[in-house]
Amino acid sequence: MKRLLHSLAAVFTATFISSATPVQAAKTLDVYWIDSEGGGSTLIVTPAGESVLIDSGNPGGRDAKRIHKVATEVAGLKKIDHLITTHFHIDHFGGAPELSQLIPIGTVWDNGVTEQNPDGGAAAFWLKSSQPYRTMKVGKRVVLKPGDTLPLKQAEGTAKISLRCVVAKQKFIDAPKDAKPNEFAALHKDKAKDNSDNANSIGVVLELGSFRFFDGGDLTWNTEAALVTPVNRVGTVDVYQVNHHGLDVSNNPAFVRSLAPTVAVMNNGPTKGTSKETVATLRGTASIKAIYQVHKNLRPGEETNTDDKRIANIEAADGCPAQHLKISVAADGAAYTLFNLRAEHQQTFQTRPK
Repeated sequence: MKRLLHSLAAVFTATFISSATPVQAAKTLDVYWIDSEGGGSTLIVTPAGESVLIDSGNPGGRDAKRIHKVATEVAGLKKIDHLITTHFHIDHFGGAPELSQLIPIGTVWDNGVTEQNPDGGAAAFWLKSSQPYRTMKVGKRVVLKPGDTLPLKQAEGTAKISLRCVVAKQKFIDAPKDAKPNEFAALHKDKAKDNSDNANSIGVVLELGSFRFFDGGDLTWNTEAALVTPVNRVGTVDVYQVNHHGLDVSNNPAFVRSLAPTVAVMNNGPTKGTSKETVATLRGTASIKAIYQVHKNLRPGEETNTDDKRIANIEAADGCPAQHLKISVAADGAAYTLFNLRAEHQQTFQTRPK
């Protein structure tokens, strides 16, 4: 009898402890915009702890070290599981070889490295400048095509996550079968054809439940238009990484208004991006409630900056502390919060239904 009472007491105690132990909150989806002084470097960490780096900044060591610091010291990563290189301009792929020496890189996704200069220039120059990227140590390499999705792990207790390519090398995902003519298509006015590799940029949509984020590298004006005219192939998004650092050869009003983001984030530099035409487009898009910048625009006479509280770095490149911007999306995808640590600023937004 005494032994039975002891057994029952043990079961009761274990049950009490189990029920009293707080359930660990499901993890967030986090996105970091790392300062590469006007280059590209956006780090995604999924609720399952998997990492996707979109572009790797410039060569020379600085940007690779900055990415490594945020990845390891802030995000707690030991590996970059996926690296997407949106296009072959040095400010987007140049830091990858040095980064691969600091932290392991798993799968590299890009448009496929060819022997031909993607900008049409001298092949010898291209082969020399791209050689470190070609030969860096990585897990494997895959050519990313429209419609492809990265094989991301699903975390228990969170909304479904996906990362899908919607454009690459000026090829696009199919339009929805029931798509109606885009009401913003008439806003598009052709600009001169872009023969650089910017036009070939990979564009992806990241989703967690209803939350949607678009990153299109350096997509330019006419390619942007082809994504949303005569029908919108992308749909609307909550957060828009402003194409091409905010330059006005990109950010077609027809494209921006079709995406109808709530928040826009520019990975610009102190003297690069935040062009007047682009800023006017963002400010004139009714859906946009907040604009964030990695850097304050320091070009004289150009009033193109958002509020200081939404700018990560307000200094010139020399001596810049390289602060980052961060977004955290709730596990159910219903809300997301923007953080600017420099200004001790944060703002939460509700995700719109798809």
